[in-house]
Amino acid sequence: MLKINRENLTKSHQTVWIIIDFLMLGLLILNLALIIFDSIYAFSAVEGFFETQTPAFHALYDPIHANFLFYDLIFVGIFLTEFFLRWGYAVKARIYDRWYFYPFIHWYDLVGCIPTAGLRFLRILRVISIIYRLHQYNIIDVTSTKLYRFVNFYYEAFMEELSDRIVLKVLSGVQYEIKRGSPLFDRIQHDIIFPRRDMLTEWISQRVAQAAQEGYVPNRGAMRSYLEDRVDTALKENLELSRLKFLPVVGPTIQETLEEAVGDIVANVIHQILEDLASASNHAFIEDIVNVFVPDPEEVQGKSAENEALINLIVEILDAVKTQVRVKHWREDLP
Repeated sequence: MLKINRENLTKSHQTVWIIIDFLMLGLLILNLALIIFDSIYAFSAVEGFFETQTPAFHALYDPIHANFLFYDLIFVGIFLTEFFLRWGYAVKARIYDRWYFYPFIHWYDLVGCIPTAGLRFLRILRVISIIYRLHQYNIIDVTSTKLYRFVNFYYEAFMEELSDRIVLKVLSGVQYEIKRGSPLFDRIQHDIIFPRRDMLTEWISQRVAQAAQEGYVPNRGAMRSYLEDRVDTALKENLELSRLKFLPVVGPTIQETLEEAVGDIVANVIHQILEDLASASNHAFIEDIVNVFVPDPEEVQGKSAENEALINLIVEILDAVKTQVRVKHWREDLP
């Protein structure tokens, strides 16, 4: 049920306009209800039903139906009065950059006041605008109502279905263009990736150095101990090395010394690699890796098999994306 936040209503500096909003909301709902009822009453079968079943009501309402335009113009007069009051306030408060912007922005208020059957129902837009404005002021909370949750659920479901179909159509088109040898694939390679190899190298180099500095340097003591323990365990499980302990006198010493040396060498090698990655000296190493994955355009010429493999890879990636897009998340919220 829609609840009014009285605390925000009293704190608001727009109290007078909010009260007017509530009055206009009530009049609009009453007016729309009368329009709907009069449209139904216009059917001869309905009018005949009221005439036979409720003659008192028929005698009361029939003059209203005959002069419905007059009664509707009373509502229109009230709506137009409120419209011009708000327009004057907007001009005085300089809400818009130009004084004549207000009727263009609130065009539905004016069009809905035209007393013709086709345009009267545009007054529902005015109801929606007032409710939205009260919701923006935190006077009412539309999201707490069952009607909003019901409409919002099916709106989100509709938008997800629509967007999924559009995305699938676009991805299928991209796959078709890539398979048929579209120049887009070559343009991505030659015009986008190749000219930016230096930028990619610099960015990857910085990211690798940052990751090594933040991940390894503060924990290198624990990392070294872990590596030495793992190497020591691996060496003890090695059959050939375990035979050294059977050598007379020096066997156990040689085995222990070898285990310590190998563990120290492995730890030092890993330490040096990570130290290099954490410094600016990793740039050349990263550049070599980038050059392998992004070769010069001249080197790519003639390697149709590699291009075909890359095309198949992109197509498979797009297939995976399409599979994920087909997942209907809105169905998870169904009871």
